[in-house]
Amino acid sequence: MRPEIVLFGDSITEQSFRHGGWGASLADTYSRKADVKLRGYGGYNTRWALFLLHHLFPPSPTSVKPAVAATVFFGANDAALLGRTSERQYVPVEEYKENLRTIVHHLKRCSSTMLVILITPPPIDEEGRFKYARSLYGDKAMELPERTNEMTGVYAKQCIEVANELGIPSINLWSKMQETEGWQKKFLSDGLHLTEEGNAIVHQEVVRVLREAAWLRPEEMPYDFPHHSVIDGKNPAKAFQQQCSKITEL
Repeated sequence: MRPEIVLFGDSITEQSFRHGGWGASLADTYSRKADVKLRGYGGYNTRWALFLLHHLFPPSPTSVKPAVAATVFFGANDAALLGRTSERQYVPVEEYKENLRTIVHHLKRCSSTMLVILITPPPIDEEGRFKYARSLYGDKAMELPERTNEMTGVYAKQCIEVANELGIPSINLWSKMQETEGWQKKFLSDGLHLTEEGNAIVHQEVVRVLREAAWLRPEEMPYDFPHHSVIDGKNPAKAFQQQCSKITEL
């Protein structure tokens, strides 16, 4: 049975299996070695995500192997501003922190050895968000931004603090992207969601963290079944018998 890596998050996760998406790239990186499962829910915040936990991550029976790793990628919607167009998604920052703790604790109850990775929301290009709103709503678009980079940074900082508190790895996407000049257009397609270059950054950072766990280095993980190059055309069963023996030993 292949190990599973679960991607849990909002629209930035939901869209990650699109062309050039970070989830699709991750599935390619772990092709035939691990199954990458997409559990992304556009528009969701951490408050709403709590309602999904027991459905998506039920206590596993002994016959079912739980995920070996999971990314938790929320915060872009929690950081929406009160009094603006997306205020129903707003979650106070202290509640956001507590919700992240609840999610991590639940995943760890499913498997104490699961590698849980917290990912901060990306930075916000406020000008890009306004232009995107104008393209959709014209003159009816709200003049004031529904998200700001400053406030999103507050949530990003708290996400990192929760990870440090719980002793789990994190990816500070908010800071990482802003290290590059022109990040606003290079990494963000509409001021919030990711371009192919932005997706590449997430993929790069997730693989970096996964590789730090010795059992998740893709180049060292075994194929689920023999590579075609080791199958003897006259005696194919031999390769499969050897592979099954290796899997049993693991």
